[in-house]
Amino acid sequence: MRFLGNIEAKCDAKGRVFLPAVFRKILQGSGEESLVLRRDVFQSCLVLYPESVWNEQLDALRSRLNRWNSQHQQVYRQFVAEAEVVTLDGNGRFLISRRCMKAVDIESDVRFIGMGDTIEIWAVKKAEESLMDDKAFGEAMQELLNEE
Repeated sequence: MRFLGNIEAKCDAKGRVFLPAVFRKILQGSGEESLVLRRDVFQSCLVLYPESVWNEQLDALRSRLNRWNSQHQQVYRQFVAEAEVVTLDGNGRFLISRRCMKAVDIESDVRFIGMGDTIEIWAVKKAEESLMDDKAFGEAMQELLNEE
């Protein structure tokens, strides 16, 4: 499953938004029916996980944590407590809760960014602010690809 692209959309007054058709097609092709939405750990955006990807991430996190370590339990609790199961309606829409919208400053215009096995959902203005300028991006790519 590879989500690629940068697509803008609008939320309605209730917080419903259409998942872009290109992403719906990928989900349907892989047999995914459920999605999990949570705030990103590092950025001011939401992350939409296909259920199978969410389960892999949860298993990987759990395998690194000790159930008898209170800090580990707090990390796990916070990670899962902020997650919400979302389903697409017959028209390909889903609801972004008010809590999630407020957490990342989404008002109505959103940008979906395909990130491989997940989809980020940004307030349009914040998405533009999060990108590097072309020169910094080129330098970062050069540095990363020259490492050995």
